[in-house]
Amino acid sequence: MHKNKKSGIIGIILTILILTTLVIITNIDTYKFSSIEGIANKLVMPMQNGLTYLKNKMAGNNKFFEDINNLKNENKELKKQNEELNKELSELGIIKAENKTLREYANLSDQYTKYTTVPAYIIDRDLSNLSSTIVINVGTREGVTKNMAVVSADGVIGHVISSTENTSKVQPLIDPSSSVSAIMNISRDNIIVKGELGSNKLKAVYISADADLILNDDVETSGLGGIYPKGLKIGKLIEIKETQNLTEKHAIIEPAVDFSKLETVLVIIK
Repeated sequence: MHKNKKSGIIGIILTILILTTLVIITNIDTYKFSSIEGIANKLVMPMQNGLTYLKNKMAGNNKFFEDINNLKNENKELKKQNEELNKELSELGIIKAENKTLREYANLSDQYTKYTTVPAYIIDRDLSNLSSTIVINVGTREGVTKNMAVVSADGVIGHVISSTENTSKVQPLIDPSSSVSAIMNISRDNIIVKGELGSNKLKAVYISADADLILNDDVETSGLGGIYPKGLKIGKLIEIKETQNLTEKHAIIEPAVDFSKLETVLVIIK
C-alpha cells in the first residue's frame, strides 16, 4: 500500500517535470539558436571551403601539369611548322625573282635580236651628283670588255669602262663626264648628249644654228664614235634653251631609262 503510494508520487513528479520542460522548450526564443548557428557557420565554413579547395587542387594537379606539357609541345610544333613555312616562302620568293629576271632577259633579247648580247644584272651602283657608276655581274669571262654598250628594255644605259674576270663597271649616260653622239628622230639633226652635273637629266649641246629641234622628239644614238650602234633610244627632248650666243644653245633631254630602278641589263658584244 505504502509502496504503491510512493510510486504514484514519483509518477506525478515526472509528469510535472516533463510538462515543465515542454513549456520551457515551447517558449524558448529560436532566434538565439539561429544566431549561435550563424556564428558557428562563419567559423566553420571558411575552413571547410579551404579544405575542399585544397582537395580539389591536389586532385587536379596531374591534369594541370599534363595541360602545360601539351601546350609546350604544341608550341614547339607550331614554331617548327612556322620555320618550315618561312623557308618555303623564301624559296618561293627566290624562284619568283629568278623567273622575273629570266622573263626580263627574254624580253630584252627579243628587242635586240640583231646584236650578240650578254645578260647581266646590277650588283652595285653609285649615282651621286658628281659621278655615276654601275657595277654588273659579268666580265671578261663572258667576253665583256671596255667600250661595250649596255642597254635595257627602255634604251641606252651607258658603256663599260673597265672589266675584271667576273664584273664590269659601267658609266651611265647621266654621268657628268659621259658624252654620246646622237641624232633627233624627226628633224635628223645631229647633237651631242652629255650628262648634267647635279641632275638626272641629259643635256644636248653642239646644236647647229639651223637645227630645227622639236619638243618631245625622240633622241637616238647616231652610230658615230664606235661604242653605240645606231638607232638605240636615249630619251626625249623636253626643253629647248635659246641663248643670244648660238654656240651656247642647248636642250634638255629626259632619259628613256629610269636609272634608280635598273635591275637587268644586256651588254652588246657585237
